[in-house]
Amino acid sequence: MPTDCISYQNSGYFSDLMIDYLNEKDSLKPLYHRFPKLENFKDQLLEKQRDFTIENRTILATALEKQYANFEVSETTLNHIKLLNNSNTFTITTGHQLNLFTGPLYFLYKIISTINLCKELQKKYPENNFVPIYWMATEDHDFEEINYFNLNGKKIQWKKDSFGPVGRLDTKGLETVFEEFSKAIGISDNASYLKELFQEAYLEHSNLADATRYLANELFKEEGLVILDGDDKNLKQLFVPYAKEELLHQTSSTEVLQTNEALRDYKIQVNPREINLFYIEDHLRERIVFENGQYRVLNTKMTFSEREIRTELENHPEKFSPNVILRPLYQEVILPNLCYIGGGGELAYWLQLQSNFKANQVPFPILLLRNSVLLATEKQAQKAAKLGLNWSDLFQKQNILLTNKTKQLSQFTIDFSEQKEHLKQQFVGLKEMAKQTDKSFIGAVEAQEKKQLKGLDTLEKRLLKAEKRVLADQLERITLLQNELFPGQSLQERKVNFAGFYEAFGPKLIETLLEELQPLEQEFTVVVL
Repeated sequence: MPTDCISYQNSGYFSDLMIDYLNEKDSLKPLYHRFPKLENFKDQLLEKQRDFTIENRTILATALEKQYANFEVSETTLNHIKLLNNSNTFTITTGHQLNLFTGPLYFLYKIISTINLCKELQKKYPENNFVPIYWMATEDHDFEEINYFNLNGKKIQWKKDSFGPVGRLDTKGLETVFEEFSKAIGISDNASYLKELFQEAYLEHSNLADATRYLANELFKEEGLVILDGDDKNLKQLFVPYAKEELLHQTSSTEVLQTNEALRDYKIQVNPREINLFYIEDHLRERIVFENGQYRVLNTKMTFSEREIRTELENHPEKFSPNVILRPLYQEVILPNLCYIGGGGELAYWLQLQSNFKANQVPFPILLLRNSVLLATEKQAQKAAKLGLNWSDLFQKQNILLTNKTKQLSQFTIDFSEQKEHLKQQFVGLKEMAKQTDKSFIGAVEAQEKKQLKGLDTLEKRLLKAEKRVLADQLERITLLQNELFPGQSLQERKVNFAGFYEAFGPKLIETLLEELQPLEQEFTVVVL
């Protein structure tokens, strides 16, 4: 079976910004605080310990106890919540949208990266405690991004009108989705467990936030995962001074725009608004804007003077919701957090934010790229070995893979570089001769050289095409295998739901991932089940 390793940098699936970040490029160092190395966590936790008060810890732990009040909590999770009261307890956090039935596979990888980093830190710094946090993006309103998942090549979708924060969305209508899921998943014992899990999560909880908490808790409660909903009045009370700063001075916009200028050579992930807060109620989440000396909630008739909006914020902090620019600041204000674990797109926008953290005098967390994983069956690994493929071969773009394998398998050398060089040497003498005669002859020699080199290019391409026909059977098997592992020529983890693998492998799926994923290593993890 293939045993090679693929670095994130060489996988072909990460942006230039992430590659430069992973390579610790000097020009990016001003945009983050500490690089994710085990030894760097010591200074990070000392800094956070000085900054994070006991009062904030008490409010956080109390809020979590209330959020878990109607859920079956493992002893490990319950202990983690209690430990948050202690000054030597810190969190490692990942966040994710409330995707239907977890959405794509990387939902699992984010959480397992977070759990495993906590375990690694516990060994390195045993005098402290480390709690894995999953931050539910309950205040998002992009329902179309989360209302489906892909199972066995079928898109299972929840069709529903949605307004306001998705976490508050009622779960009515998911009976139809459950029926569709039940037909697609099969009849094995593992399939029965998944159907029961879906039913208990979505049909026995009244809103999407509670459904998602139940689901994530069932999958990871024995690992002590703590699931946090930021849509909480008491937690938002801690954020009031920062929200007030945003409303009155629009600091984040100024700071992020300056950072964006430093990132001008890369794709900018997010652009700030003048005010990066929403106003939310049950079925409403609309931007707050400042126009003509008043604060206005877009698409409503609500307006506030400065005094009125300050009063509203102080009395009803739960009605103010940070957008993508301010949500990270909110997270770090309410958590004793050391590190945020996210995908490449998430870390790209976090790299835009450190100057805003400095302006608000909040420690900036370590940023860690989550584990990326390719899941393969034993049968697929054996196929790859028989076809003479390494894992790195399968990460190549399909046209490049097929061309490289054709050249490797062909009895001929499908590379006319030697012939082209020989041809060029022949024309060296002709060019020297041409210099001694009429200038028109020089042009004729150069034109003939180009023509003959082009002819060799054409012959090389025709030989490659002919050999692809000869090797069609082997190339077809290579194509089929790559399409299985990279559906739609994309990363499996971005397309496929965990249910298909869980149906086949049961608890072994998550157990193996917990064993294999090493969050501080910069390598794509290939897991053979």
